[in-house]
Order: sequence, then structure tokens, then C-alpha cells
Amino acid sequence: MRPGWERSNETDVMKNNPLYYAKILLFGEYGIINDAQGLSVPYNYYQGAFKQEAALSGSAQRSNESLRKFFHYLSELQSSGEAIAKLDLAAFEKDLNQNFYFDSSIPEGYGVGSSGALCAAIYDRYAINRIDPEEDISKENIQKLKQILGQMESYFHGKSSGLDPLICYLKLPVLIESKDQLGTVQIPAKQEGKGAIFLLNSGQPGETQPMVNIFMEKMKHEGFRKVMKEQFTKYNDACIAAFLKGDTKPLFNNLKQLSNLVFENFSPMIPHSVKELWRQGIETNAYYLKLCGSGGGGFVLGFTPDFDKAQEMLKGYDTEVIYRL
Repeated sequence: MRPGWERSNETDVMKNNPLYYAKILLFGEYGIINDAQGLSVPYNYYQGAFKQEAALSGSAQRSNESLRKFFHYLSELQSSGEAIAKLDLAAFEKDLNQNFYFDSSIPEGYGVGSSGALCAAIYDRYAINRIDPEEDISKENIQKLKQILGQMESYFHGKSSGLDPLICYLKLPVLIESKDQLGTVQIPAKQEGKGAIFLLNSGQPGETQPMVNIFMEKMKHEGFRKVMKEQFTKYNDACIAAFLKGDTKPLFNNLKQLSNLVFENFSPMIPHSVKELWRQGIETNAYYLKLCGSGGGGFVLGFTPDFDKAQEMLKGYDTEVIYRL
């Protein structure tokens, strides 16, 4: 188990070159678009860092080439005057010419913040008048960081809330109370109980933008908007409140309702390979599944009061415990 929900001083082999962790949105997928609450945490099992080689080849060369494309996007933003944050792009270009690349174990398309970690790393290294999370994490600065990092990450997804790179940059849990109200929050201390939150690998990557497009189409229908406003928000926010209090009984009661609601209303977002597992969890109460990010592939999140029992029922599937309940 590697929660990584507390800030770490861990550094990579390159001097003064920090690691950037993956993130997990525990609650709030799609709901935060509709002003429900969200709770997102860093996850240090997956991580990335800048590295440098004398000669580039393979994945390092592909990373350097991708970074050059991102560099050109950021250059255009800055030259047009649209950039929210000013970056030292001359230093960025110099590093690229000296064979810098981003070495990351964060899987792409799995809902755990691969592009978020990269944006956080670039802002941290090249931002002029950088907002330092070690010194000032006021709500005003957190909101500003979210806007800056959202603009940067829009390169990858067409549009970004900025939440993923914000978590990767702060390396602290963040509670999203509304679109304009968010701040860091304390997570209950690790437990040693039978229950667990875990990742379940669907076996295929997903793409954020097509899933978001499907959701926005659904939001055009009054019935779906009513479900989101009256049911999704109710169960989602109740889950967050119960989790932050460490109160497992209402947590699992509301998780069952939330998992069932998503199963009935978000079918395109649920990876085909886990649909029967999803139903099985609701019917047996052995575990409950929910989306991890936008869905369509990648990881899904599981919550169980008895991980050994859940693991037996999920035999043959790749699971990873991220937190004990």
C-alpha cells in the first residue's frame, strides 16, 4: 500500500529535481462539472521526474520530442499574450536541446494524472514568480494555480479544469467544495482494518475528451440534469463527508447508491471489461466500483469492507490497494 497522501521531500537522482506523483480523484467524477464536491489525492506509487541523457533513444527520445511540441504550444500562448503564467521558455528550450526528457511511470489514459504531473513539473521548473506550495497555499493562490495549470493542461485534453496538475503540484489532498471554493484538507490516518480502497485495472486506456463530450450531451437532457442535481450530488457529497470523518457505515451506504446510479446513467463511461464486475459488486455488497476520472478505460476505483473477500471475487483481475479502511 502506497497512499502518498502527505507531502514528501523525496527527490530523483538529479540534484534538486523533485518527483511528481499521480493523482486519484476519490469522489466527484463529472459531479465537479455540475458543482458537486470533489476529493482528490496524490498517489506516489506512480511518479515522474525530469532526466537527462548524453544521447537520447527510445522512450526518452519520444518524450523529448513530445516536450518540444508542448514547448511550441506554450510559446504561442506567451507570444499572443494569452498565457496566465509567465514561463522561462528560453531555459525550457535550452534544457530540451541538452537532452532533457520526462521519465514517468504514470500510465497514460488511466485516469491518474499523467499529463497533470508533466504540467506540474514544467510549471515548477520554469515559472517566473512561481507560487511556492511550501510557503503559501492560501485558497486564493490555490485558485490561481488551478487556472494556470488548467490552461497548460488544455494542450492535452482540449479543456482542463486544472485540478489534476494542481494535485500533482501541491502533493496534498484537495477538497473541491464548488468550482470556486477549494483548499487542502486532512485525510483520516491510515487504518489497519479489513476494508480498503483499491484500483482495478480495466486492461485498456481511455480518452478524456470523448467521455466529457458524451457527458455534456447527456447534460442537455432535463432528466439527466435532474439525476445529477438531486441524486448524484447527494450521494457523492455524503460519501466525502463520511470518508473525511472516518465513518465507514454511511460511507458504504452512500457508495452503493452512487455506484448503482453511475451504473444506470453512465454506461458509456464504464469500461466494458468491468461492467459485470460492477453489477456483481452492487448485488453482493462485497465491494462497490466507481469511475476513476473520466472513465472509458484505465482504472476504476473499488471500495470494500473486506478486501480479502473482494479480492477472491475479483481473482484474475489486477488490483492495487491504495488505502485501508
